[in-house]
Amino acid sequence: MERMILHSDMNCFYASVEAMLDPSLRGKAIAVCGSQETRHGIVLAKSQLAKKAGVKTGMAIWQARECCRDLIVVPPQYDQYLKYSRLAHEIYLRYTPLMEPYGMDECWLDLTGCGLDPVHAADEIRATTKSELGLTVSVGVSFNKIFAKLGSDMKKPDAMTVITQDNFRELVWPLPASDLLYCGPATTKKLANYGIHTIGDIAATSPQFLRNWLGVNGLALRNYAAGTDTSRVMTDGWEAPIKSVGHGVTCVSDLLDDEEVWRVILELSQDVGHRLRINGLLAKGVQITLRDNDLFYKQYQNTLEVATRSPKEIAEQCFALFKTNYRWQNKVRALCVRAISLVPEKCPEQLTIFDDPVKREKQDKLEGAIEDIRRRFGKRAVYNACLMGDIKVHEIGAQNVTMPGMMYA
Repeated sequence: MERMILHSDMNCFYASVEAMLDPSLRGKAIAVCGSQETRHGIVLAKSQLAKKAGVKTGMAIWQARECCRDLIVVPPQYDQYLKYSRLAHEIYLRYTPLMEPYGMDECWLDLTGCGLDPVHAADEIRATTKSELGLTVSVGVSFNKIFAKLGSDMKKPDAMTVITQDNFRELVWPLPASDLLYCGPATTKKLANYGIHTIGDIAATSPQFLRNWLGVNGLALRNYAAGTDTSRVMTDGWEAPIKSVGHGVTCVSDLLDDEEVWRVILELSQDVGHRLRINGLLAKGVQITLRDNDLFYKQYQNTLEVATRSPKEIAEQCFALFKTNYRWQNKVRALCVRAISLVPEKCPEQLTIFDDPVKREKQDKLEGAIEDIRRRFGKRAVYNACLMGDIKVHEIGAQNVTMPGMMYA
C-alpha cells in the first residue's frame, strides 16, 4: 500500500495571527519583532507583503524598515500563537491520530489506510482552517514526509501541491539542494564544492561517496533526494527523546570581563540543572556558545569525568571552557549554557578515584532541597549571593535565544 502523507504549513503564521486578531493589519506589510529595549530587536516573522518587499526573518528592525518604509512592527504574542497552533491540531486530528508537529505552524499527517482521498482531505483542511480559524495553510501531499514537506513549500499561500511516484523527478529533482529538509547552509556549501547543486544531483551521487564525505547524514540526504525515505509519522502526543538541554540569553548590555560572564553562566546553569532534574537526566558533557558584539558565534564543549545535574558543576565546567578558549578581543553579547551527552539518572557509571560519592550525594540532596524551596516559593526564594544586583540579564531566567545547534528540553 502506497503511503499517503500530508504536510500542512500555516502561512506566515505569527503575522497571520496578528492580522486576524487586529483586522486593521490585514493587507498590510507587517513584521512581528522582538524587543529593541532588550536587544532582541529582530524580525521573527513577516506577512506576505513584507516578504515581497524584501523583509527577511532574522533582520534587524532598522534593516527591515529600509526594505519596506510602510512596515508595521508588532510585538509577539506567544500565548495566542500557541492557542491557534492547538486549534489547528484539533482540526488535523479529525482526519488521523498520526499527527506529528514540526514547530508551532507545521504538521505531518499520515492518512495511509484511513480510507480517505488525500487530495480531497488536503482541500478540506485548507477550507476548514480558513473558515474556523481565519488562517490559511499550504499543504503538500506525497508518499513520504520529505516530499510532503517540499510540496507545502512549493506554492504559498493557501495552496496545495501533490508529489507522486510518477512526477517527483520532474518536480523535485530540479530544485536547489538547499530546499531539501536538513540540508543546511554548511552542507549545501560542501555539496556545491563537488558540483552537487540540485536535489537531483544528490540522488545521482554514489551513496558510498556521500557516506565517506558526510557520514550517515550523507546517506540520509541521498535517501531523501531519491524518494526512498520511510520515516514514519508519529502519533499525536509523541515526544522525541531529549538529546540536550540548554538555556541562553542576549544580555541587556555587553559583558566586559570574566566576572560578569561567570555570573551569567551561573544563572543560566540554574535552569539547565533544574530541567535535567525534572526529566531524570544527567549530563556527561557541557557546551558553551557565545556571541560577541560583532555578532560572531563561538562554541566550545567538553566531556565530564562524572555525569552530573548540578548547576554548580555545570557552571564551573562551562566557565573553565570559556576562560581557556576566549581571548577577549570583543565584548560578549550573548551566552548559552548547554548540557550534552545525556544519560538517565539511574544509569550506572564508573567513578574516578578522585571522586567522593558521599560528598556528591550530599550535594545532590542539598540541590534537591533548593529545588523544592523554589518550587514552593518561587525561583528567587533561594539563589547565589553573587547573583544579587544587576547581572545584565533582563527578567532573569526569562529570556531565551536560539544558538546554532541548540535544542531545548
